[in-house]
Formats: sequence, C-alpha cells, structure tokens
Amino acid sequence: MLDVRRLHMLKTVAARGSIAAAAQSLALSAGAVSQQLSALRRDVGVDLLRPDGRTVALTEAGRVLLEHTDRILAAVQEAESAVAAVKGTVGATATLAALPSTVARIVAPALTALGSAHPQLTVTCLVTDQAQLRELALGTVDVVLGQRYHHLPDATPSGIELSPLLDDPLLVVTAADRSDGRSVTLRELATHSLAVPPPTTECGQAILQACHQAGFTPTARYITADIVAQLTLARAGLATALVPRTAIDPATPGIRTAPIEDRPILRLLFAATRHTETANPTTTAVIAALRTAARQGRP
Repeated sequence: MLDVRRLHMLKTVAARGSIAAAAQSLALSAGAVSQQLSALRRDVGVDLLRPDGRTVALTEAGRVLLEHTDRILAAVQEAESAVAAVKGTVGATATLAALPSTVARIVAPALTALGSAHPQLTVTCLVTDQAQLRELALGTVDVVLGQRYHHLPDATPSGIELSPLLDDPLLVVTAADRSDGRSVTLRELATHSLAVPPPTTECGQAILQACHQAGFTPTARYITADIVAQLTLARAGLATALVPRTAIDPATPGIRTAPIEDRPILRLLFAATRHTETANPTTTAVIAALRTAARQGRP
C-alpha cells in the first residue's frame, strides 16, 4: 500500500523543483526525503524523478502518480475534516499565512480574539506575500489571508476555497502639506513621482495596469514593496504613494490620504482554505475571527 507521507513528499518535490528545497519546507534533511522517495520508487517499481539540470523533474510515471496523489491527499483532508466535524471541537494547532499589510488591522485582533475564545488553539502565523496559495495547496499552511485585485485575472488554484472578507481600496498618500484631502482622479497622478511596489508584485501589476487603462504610464521614482518606506517617502514630500487602506494607521502623522474617484483600485481580501465537503471546526474558527476583525477594522 502506498504511504501517504511519501506521496506528499513527491508532490512537494514536484512543486519546489528540488529535493533540497522540498526538505527545507518539510523541516527534514535532504537525505531523509531522498530515502523516502527511494522507498516510494520501490513501492511502485518505476522511476518517478529524473535529473533536470540542477533540479529534478517528474518522469511520465511520476506525473501519473502525482495526478492520483492530488486526489488521495484531498480525500485524506476530507476524512480529517469529517472526523473533526463529528468531534465538534476546535483543535490545538493551525497555521495561518497572512499578508504583511493585514497584520495590524486584521491579523493581530483576530489572533487576540481566538486566544480568548479558544485558549487551547495555538496559531502559527507566517507573514508573507509570496506564493501563499501554493503553500496552502501543498499543505504547509491551513488558512491564507490573501488578496486579489479586481481588475487582474483570478489565478486561484483548483481545490482552493475563498471566503471574501473585505474590499480594500488603494488610497493616494501625500505629505500633509501637499494635499487638501479631496478625492483625485487616477489620471491626475500622471504628473506625480510615485513610490510603488515592483511590477512583479500583485499590487505593482494592479497599479501599472490601472494607470495604463487610464491612458498613461506612471512615473515610478521609488520602487519598493515596503509600505513603511512608501509612507516615509510620501511624508517627506518626495513621492506620492498608493497604499491599501487597511495598511495605513489613521493616526500616522505628516500624511494625508485621498480616495481615487474615477478608477478605484480595489483589492479583495479573502480567507482561503483547501476545499472540503465538510467544514473543519478549527479553520472555520480562524476564518470567523478574521472576518470579524476585518469588519471591525473597516474605517
């Protein structure tokens, strides 16, 4: 009988591209992963991986087994959720991946509330904006607090279920003495020097595409994904920043914010889990806390 843990290792290696990277994400040694994959190869009697430069790739047999592995692991997840639902209690551990821009207004209040309501639950929080949904699909995390910009294509992987939390607009941020706080049109920003995230990020892509749709190419004088740096540059009068509303502390001195009047750039904040027919009480509790915090934190 095939070992589920070995199948999970095969899936992780396929996603990470190397045994070393898979081992790191699984908190195992590369030797331990290699040993388990060798055992899986003996179980099926055919090579599953082949060298591909400095990485490894699936053989044809490996690709076939991976297709079945996805279904097997989904069935295991379904069984675990069904048993947890019958048990009816929130578990002891959960792992949450959350965007850095959501920590202050959503994540921290949600985890505080969870600690009061479910003191037995320990939530490990991975604060990152990189490949969150991939980590969810691989089983590295249980819940993702992620984002999707409305005018960008939906790239949600199959098997992932999204629960909308909040529509979060980008606000125009300038030095307090450089603006009267009135709403602005996106086209007005054509004459501004901007502090924006790199175009390789979701937010950077969203800003670039929205500006192109408004008929201009933005002048990106400062390129950084660090929101604190963006706000600092805006406060100094060096640039205009476009920052999600939930990432801005209303008490921040020296800045003024204004909405975009004609072509708002909106991101949907969502909670994501792996899809199961039966709701898991633990992930349900985490999502409920995030939803409450998002609602209460809305300006």
